[in-house]
Amino acid sequence: MLSFLLKLRTRARDLFRLSDAHTMLIWSVIVGVAGAFATVLFREGIAHLQILFTGSEGSFVEMARRLPWHTRIWLPAAGGFIAGCLLLVAKRSSAGDAAGGGSKPIHTDYVEAVAIGDGVMPVGKSIWRSVSSLFTIASGGSIGREGPMVQLAALAASLIGRWVHFDPQRLRLLVACGAAAGITSAYNAPIAGAFFVTEIVLGSIVMESFGPIVVSSVVANITMREFAGYKPPYEMPVFPPVTGIEVLLFVALGLLCGVLAPRFLSLLDVAKAGFGKLAIPLPAKLALGGLVCGVISVWTPEVWGNGYSVVNSILHSPWTWTALAAVLVFKLMATAATVGSGAVGGVFTPTLFMGAVVGCLFGQGMHALWPHGTSAPYAYAMVGMGAFLAGATQAPLMAILMIFEMTLSYQVVLPLMLSCVVAYFVARATGKKSMYEITLHRNREEAERLRLRATQMRELVRPADTVVRAGATVQEMTRVFLEYPVKYLYVTDDDGRFLGAVALADITNDLLQKRDTSNKHACDYLKASFDVLTPDMPLAVALQHFMSFQGERLPVIESAQQPKLAGVVYKTSLLDAYQRLNAER
Repeated sequence: MLSFLLKLRTRARDLFRLSDAHTMLIWSVIVGVAGAFATVLFREGIAHLQILFTGSEGSFVEMARRLPWHTRIWLPAAGGFIAGCLLLVAKRSSAGDAAGGGSKPIHTDYVEAVAIGDGVMPVGKSIWRSVSSLFTIASGGSIGREGPMVQLAALAASLIGRWVHFDPQRLRLLVACGAAAGITSAYNAPIAGAFFVTEIVLGSIVMESFGPIVVSSVVANITMREFAGYKPPYEMPVFPPVTGIEVLLFVALGLLCGVLAPRFLSLLDVAKAGFGKLAIPLPAKLALGGLVCGVISVWTPEVWGNGYSVVNSILHSPWTWTALAAVLVFKLMATAATVGSGAVGGVFTPTLFMGAVVGCLFGQGMHALWPHGTSAPYAYAMVGMGAFLAGATQAPLMAILMIFEMTLSYQVVLPLMLSCVVAYFVARATGKKSMYEITLHRNREEAERLRLRATQMRELVRPADTVVRAGATVQEMTRVFLEYPVKYLYVTDDDGRFLGAVALADITNDLLQKRDTSNKHACDYLKASFDVLTPDMPLAVALQHFMSFQGERLPVIESAQQPKLAGVVYKTSLLDAYQRLNAER
């Protein structure tokens, strides 16, 4: 069967004269449809479990309000326990995947599979983790559903690519197309879905990869619109026009979100560390996380689910600041308990929730101080969603496009761009946190490259152990040569000024020819025109010196005017720095 598919693919390519780029566009269409169906399948799974648990489907907040208080407590705990048991099954499945994958590591997360892997994703572990997420979400867990949706879409792309024997490079691109299809299907934002993958997963926008990703994203969006009852998760109101000095308030909102977004992620890490210290089985940990969420929901049912309905309510109806503050604090606690316990899900949607509530609170505060010069609080909530997302993901372009696609309003662009960009830079400056570890990895690499571009030889200088005075005898120099496996000794005067170098070959030649060396000293063998470096010499210039010298090390003098020997630079240190500077992203 596989050989038939390979022959069919080759003949079709030859018949229609398709290049590899054209072939990838065709497969991106197929992956876009598959990603949409994977997302719909997960949505239907949640709906069926909701009916099984409570007899109805729909908003989790409304579902919680209809349930008696004791059911609100035990249902998330029971769902967490079942989800934990399924994660144990997933771990056993991952052992089988690892055994079947040979020596190559198999990355469960689609980001790792694209960024550092070969595009191969474990089937068993991915499916069991997604089923586990179904039970966490359907029982009211405070976590996003977009994570497993994108995971399943990427898994479908990986399976399709492996089925037709794609090489690792094209398989990674196909998995990236699947991830874009998943994001698009979850948020009805095809442009943002494409930029999510290119900005976060791939780390750069290259047309060879961006084209198929855009096609897959658009096809997924078209496919989703064909399903009855499908609608975007957020119903955005018309954004009011913003003019004059009020723009500065959105800059201040960006500052606030840039400070708070990394703290939100840090809180989730603290919760994970706290649950990790508990000496109890994994199902018990997830049950405990669900229990915390259930207890909180007795007083605040708005903590159930990913927060879609609450955000839509904030955008369309007035909330008091006390109600907003309460739902913010309790939702934060419920999300930390759910995520910290080890539940599988996304924090993308909870991040949008935090941004909406923080933005609305900020807007209410500004409106109280300046009632006739500010827009309605919901406008700040809309921009706050994007700014908080930009600070948490460190992907401002994706955040801007996502909110713009949700609103389809040009009026939102100016304040949104300002807030998102400010939040991004503030988040990078004040907190070393990102929703995606690969973003931090790229930031560290970029910072290292910037540092290496400015690297001078003073950072690579090592002590020069093979130094002799000008009056050193042949016997003294021979002893140093025997102690250190070098070809040259550096010669200095009594004040430490560099005079030149003595070559091992010259002394060895005299000894082999049995010449009289009893009256010879270092100054008699001195090579005064020896190549040297200076502490302020850039990396590239020093590399040119090494290429012309072709030795293992070069001496470093303080300056041409003050030729005091400062040490040596080894070729290995220089090449290591140069390699890290030019490492591929």
